[in-house]
Amino acid sequence: MNPLVSDAFVDFLVTDVLELDALLALPAFEGHSRAETIAPWLAACRRVAREVLFPDYRTMDAEPPRFENGRVSVHPRMKHAWKELCELGVIAAGRPVEVGGQQLPLTVATVSHAYLMAGNLAAYAFAGLTTGAAHLIEAFGTDALKARFLAKLYSGEWTGTMALTEPQAGSSLADVTSRAKPTKDGHYLISGAKIFISGGDQDLTDNIVHLVLARIDGAPPGTKGISLFAVPKKREQGSTLVPNDVHVSGVIHKIGWKGLPSLALSFGDEGDCHGWLVGPEHQGLKCMFQMMNEARIMVGVNATATASVAFHESLAYARERKQGRAHGASPASAPVPLVAHADVRRMLVRQKAIVEGSLALLGVTARFADLSEHATGDDERARARLLLDLLTPIAKTFPAEKGFEANALALQLHGGYGYSSEYLPEAWLRDQKLNTIHEGTTTIQGLDLLGRKVVAGAGAALQALGEEIEQDCARATFDVSALRAVLPSVSELVATLGMRGASGDVEGMLVHSADFMDLMSTTVVAWVWVKVTAALGARTDDFAKGLHATREYWFATELPRVPELVRRCQSGERSFRDFQDGWF
Repeated sequence: MNPLVSDAFVDFLVTDVLELDALLALPAFEGHSRAETIAPWLAACRRVAREVLFPDYRTMDAEPPRFENGRVSVHPRMKHAWKELCELGVIAAGRPVEVGGQQLPLTVATVSHAYLMAGNLAAYAFAGLTTGAAHLIEAFGTDALKARFLAKLYSGEWTGTMALTEPQAGSSLADVTSRAKPTKDGHYLISGAKIFISGGDQDLTDNIVHLVLARIDGAPPGTKGISLFAVPKKREQGSTLVPNDVHVSGVIHKIGWKGLPSLALSFGDEGDCHGWLVGPEHQGLKCMFQMMNEARIMVGVNATATASVAFHESLAYARERKQGRAHGASPASAPVPLVAHADVRRMLVRQKAIVEGSLALLGVTARFADLSEHATGDDERARARLLLDLLTPIAKTFPAEKGFEANALALQLHGGYGYSSEYLPEAWLRDQKLNTIHEGTTTIQGLDLLGRKVVAGAGAALQALGEEIEQDCARATFDVSALRAVLPSVSELVATLGMRGASGDVEGMLVHSADFMDLMSTTVVAWVWVKVTAALGARTDDFAKGLHATREYWFATELPRVPELVRRCQSGERSFRDFQDGWF
C-alpha cells in the first residue's frame, strides 16, 4: 500500500533535523515527551491517513458534493472521515489545553498533518479551515464570542471558513464591498457576496462559522476600512439554531479537490444576516493575516503531501513495472524494472528532492513559528519571527510550483497509464494545480517576498537567514562551497533592487519578482538540504546515502541556475515589461 509519506524521513526530520527534544524542553511543551505523546500522535495520524482517508480518496474524487434544493451534500464517506478526524483531535492539535487543544508544537502538527493531507486533502481541508477560523476568534474575539463559538469549532461540532474573495475583486481585498450595518443589539447586519469559499456549505455539521471581511457603514476606502466578522450559517435563538440569511448562490466546478465544495455565498439577501465583530473596527485585514499566513503554510503542506503520495506511487510502479532491457543486453533477456533505467531514476530523484526538501522547509518554518511564540528570550522570539515572515511565502510557493512538476513526473513515469483515470497520478496532478493559486497566487507571493519581506528592517531578515545558512554550512562535513558562492550575489541583488524601489522605480524593482522567488526558493532549499544531511552525522546506511545523493543532485542541477536568475533580476530585462497589449 502507498505509505503516503516516508516514515523514516519524518522520524529523522522531526527528531534530528528539527531538534524535537530542544522544543519539548520549552515551558509551553513541558507536557509532552517523545515516547509518551509525540510517537503515539504520529502513529495515530498515520493510521487515520492510511486506513480511513486514503481508501476513500478515489471515490470522493469521482463523486463530488451535490448541490440540491439550496443545500450542499458531501460524499457519504466524508462523514466517516470527519468523525475520525474529530476523534483524533486534529482541529485543535496545536492549540492550548485551555481551549481544548493538545498543545503540540506546531512543528510536530505541521509534519504529521502531511499524512492526513496525502491521504485525502479534501477531508483534511474541512479541519484545517476550522482550525484557522477558531484561532482567529481565540486571538481577537471577545469573551462572549469565544464562549459562543470556540468549543464547538475546536471539537468539530461546527466547521469554519474564511470568506474573503468577492466576484468583482478577486485577490484585491482593497476592493471588498460587502457591508456591515451596526445595530443597537451589538451585532451587525451583513450584506454582500463572496466566491470560492471552500467548505462554505456541507451536511457534515449542524453549523458553519464564516469569518467574513466587510466594511462598516462609513468606513474609509481601501484596506484600512475593512473589518472582520464571525457570521454563522445559523444563529442561536434560545436553545435552537435558526437560519441566519446565508445562502449558497452557486457552485464552482473544479478540476481537482473534488471532495471539498467551493461555493459562491450570498449574505443578507433578506436583510437579516447577523455578524459579530472580531477584533477592532477597520482592522479586519490585519487580523485576517493571521489566518492567511497559517493558510499559506497549510497550502505548502498540501502541495508537499500531494507530491509525496504521487512520488511513492510512481516509485512503487517503477519497481514493479518491467519494460525494456539494459543497454547492450540480449533481446532474449528478461525485461527489467523501470527503476533500472537511468532516466527513470532521474525522475524519481527529482521527485524525492522536491518532496523531502519541501517537507523539511515546512518543518523548519514551523519550528520558527514555535520559537516566535514560545522561546524563552525576547531576542530569540524576535529573530524567529523575522525568519518566519521571510520563509512563509517561500514555504507556500516552492512546494506548490515544484510540487506540480513532481506530480507531472509521477504521471510521466507511468507512461500511457498515467494519462488515464484508472491510475491515480492524473487526479493528484489536478489537485496540485490549485496550490499555486489559492491563498495568494505565486505572483502575489513573489511580490510579497521581494516587495516587503526581504527589504523590511533594512534587510534584517535576510541577514538572519544568511547567519542560519552559514551556521549549518559550518557543521557540514561535505562540500558546501556552491551554496556559499551564491549568497553574496543574492545579498547584492537585494540591495540593488531595494535602491531601485527607493528611487521611485517600483515596477523596475518588482518586475522580475517571479524570478526572485525562484532564486530565493532554490537557495533556501539548498540550505535545507545542507541542514538535513548535516544532521546525519557519520551515518552511512542506505537511508543516509539516499539523502546525501539527493542533496548532491540539488546542488548540481539547481544551484547553478541561481547566478542566471540573479543576472536577469539585476539587469531589469524588459521584454515582457515593454510588451504592448496590441502586440499579442
